[in-house]
Parts: sequence; C-alpha cells; structure tokens
Amino acid sequence: MKILMLGWEFPPFISGGLGTACYGLTRAMSKTGVEITFVLPKPVSTEYSSHVKLASPGLGHKVSGSEIFGSDEFSNVSFRAIDSPMQPYQNSESYSETYEEMLRQMGDVAGSREEIIREFLNIDSLKQSANYSGDLYQEVQRYARLATIISREEDFDIIHAHDWMTYPAGIAVSGLTGKPLVVHVHSTEFDRSGENVNQVVYDIERQGLHYAARVIAVSALTRNILVSRYGINKDKVKVVYNAIDRPGSFVDVDASRSSIRKDEKIVLFLGRITMQKGPEYFLAAAKKVLEVMDNVKFVMAGSGDMVRMTIEMAAEMGIGHKVLFTGFLRGDDVDKVFRMADLFVMPSVSEPFGLVPLEALRNDVPVLISKQSGVAEVLTHALKVDFWDINEMANKIVAVLRHPPLQMTLREHGNFEVRKLSWEDSARKCVDVYESALSAATV
Repeated sequence: MKILMLGWEFPPFISGGLGTACYGLTRAMSKTGVEITFVLPKPVSTEYSSHVKLASPGLGHKVSGSEIFGSDEFSNVSFRAIDSPMQPYQNSESYSETYEEMLRQMGDVAGSREEIIREFLNIDSLKQSANYSGDLYQEVQRYARLATIISREEDFDIIHAHDWMTYPAGIAVSGLTGKPLVVHVHSTEFDRSGENVNQVVYDIERQGLHYAARVIAVSALTRNILVSRYGINKDKVKVVYNAIDRPGSFVDVDASRSSIRKDEKIVLFLGRITMQKGPEYFLAAAKKVLEVMDNVKFVMAGSGDMVRMTIEMAAEMGIGHKVLFTGFLRGDDVDKVFRMADLFVMPSVSEPFGLVPLEALRNDVPVLISKQSGVAEVLTHALKVDFWDINEMANKIVAVLRHPPLQMTLREHGNFEVRKLSWEDSARKCVDVYESALSAATV
C-alpha cells in the first residue's frame, strides 16, 4: 500500500504533539512495509536534524518547487519538503499565473473536480482574523497548490492529511486524482479556542471532515466533538490512540545549577502556556498547596501566548518566588526536568489526547491529569481531576508529595501501563482505516 501523507510539522521542527505523532506513526508504518511519501511545508534536514537527513547528491533533487529527502531510519518513506514558509510569498499576479497554468495542465479533469480545486486553492476566500494571520492562510493554500502538483508525480493509493492546515491540500489532491482522503484529527478549533472559535478555521475543518472518506480521531473525546460540533457520522470516525517511544538512556541532572533546594518537592507543568492547557488552574492549585506545604516549587516549562499573564498572575497571588518559568524546552532538557519532578500535572481544559503524561510516566514521574483529556481514556494508574476543581487538584498534589508509597505505586504501575502503548499498534489501526476507505471507494 502506498500513502501520500500531508503533514505540517515533523522532527526536528516540532511545536507540539502533532510532530511527535507523525514521527511515531510514520516510523512504525515504514517498518510494516507501507510506502509513504510525506509532504512537508518546510525543510526537514538541518545540521540539528537526527531523524531525517538530506539524501545523498545522487538522490536529492528539485522537483516542482520541492526537494526529495531520504532517511536511514525510514526505509519505506520519502520526504518531499516544500520551500520554507519563511521565503517571500508570491505576489497575486504570479500566483494566479501559476494557478491557471496548473488548471490548464489538468486537461482530462472532470468539471466537478476542477471546481473543487478552484474552491480550495483560492486564497482570496480566506480572510484574516484575530487568531490567525493572513500569511498563515496564504501558506496553507500555497502548500495545497504545491502538494497538488507533487501528487501528479507520485504513485499512491490513499491520502492521509493531518489537522486542518493540510485539509485543503488533501481535498485538492483527492479531487484531482480520485484517490480517497483520510483526515487525522489531532486537535479541533474547539480544543484550541473554546467557544470563541475562528469561523474560517472551523469551516476548513468541517469541509475536510465531510469530504474525507474516513476520519481518524486521537480519542473518543475528540470523536464526540466531531459528531456533536461538526455533524460527522460516528461510524465514519475511528479512534486511534497515540503512543510513546520506548525509554532511552536517562540524563543526569545537575541540581546545583538550579535554584531548587534538595529538600524541595517539584511539581511540573510542561506544555504550551495557552488557554487550552489550563495554566491558571495550575497556579490556583499551587497557591492552595503552598498554604499547607512550604517545601514545594512549581516549574512551568513551555511557551505560549499566556506566559506574561501567567507570570503576572503568580506574582499577584504572592507565590512568584515559588514558581519557576523555564521557557520552551527540547531534547535532553525535557528529560532533565522530568528527572527532577516528583509529580507532573496536566490541567488541560480540552486535550484531544495529551502525549506529555506518557513522556512523564516513561521517565518514572507520576501524573495528575484532567478528566477532559483523551489520554485519561487509556491510563488507569493516573490521578484524574476536573480541570476546574482546584481544591481536588491541590488535595491530590499534596497526597502524592506527602505519601511516598502513593507516589511509588503511581510511578511503578504507570510506567508498566505506558509500556503497553506502541506506535506499531497505532500504525496497524491506521492501515485498517486505509483499507476501509479503499473498500468504500470501490463500492
């Protein structure tokens, strides 16, 4: 089976769980013999890249505004990297000329397919908003245009598109080739924005979900949102949980370089500091914990649009000296902060899945997660709380910090539990979805 996969991020260019999930799934599928052409909107090879590297001069070359990459780690995967979005955009005239030329080259494309492509490659139909810049919309459509051109040069059976930014590309490629589209939902606009949804993004998501032959959701929580908020038939949606790589070598921590005393307990928040992740609830619970325990430091690792607000909030609460902000962490620094932590807390308001708790358990750190998360569906040996219940959150944090036997039980059973989750299982379930989509297309 041959797959044209459309993604937005991939190691080492990771800003969230989407890149980690794409990496895990792609590597697992490669091992099963599935052939994948992965289209990315930015180069995947730099001096810092360890997972995907530029092919040898005999293999790498320019084709249709993209580059072909190879990797020793992915034997059945080729990467098509579209020029970085940091490059200057085309002006409207050159864009229109290229677009019209592409339509002329289609020749035998049926009128209905041409209308689909015209609709989803028209950047003028996407307006600026408060949450997303016009440049991002242009880049989404530029990606769609180039992905469509690339699709004419590739042999594949099915299209797999990850999250809303690749849905227009998936629809256009499916409309051009007649190959079935599978969309993979890692997050919805309701997760990211609550009830203040961006209408343009919602419309793109809804169009992609309804056009797709099959939909993959990362949790039952996400599937329920797709059914209730987007009007998708539940029988069309298959839940495929994310997984975690096996433990690597542990990294030693030099505690002397931090402002944390050896007798202090560490409670960790690691993730984007945004509304979706519930940082204000973490701080509210921290204040209550500090009212009964003094030897605790709360570490907030991550970046996001609420960082400054969160720092000011901690100061106003009078706990600023007890909260450390590390900024965005990657690589060994993530392992180091996990090795320092006594407890990881994820108070997300709406979390489609949540890979970080799995990373915490892999590092022998017990976890406290919100019930409003997909990962809560697969973890039994984890403490769970409603994100808004700061009293219960504080009580459970205190219980773990004060009772070593509880901490040890959560750590040991949680670590064992996470070892049962594998990307190979997730990959096999994705292949089942592909086969279901192909069968439906032949009916």
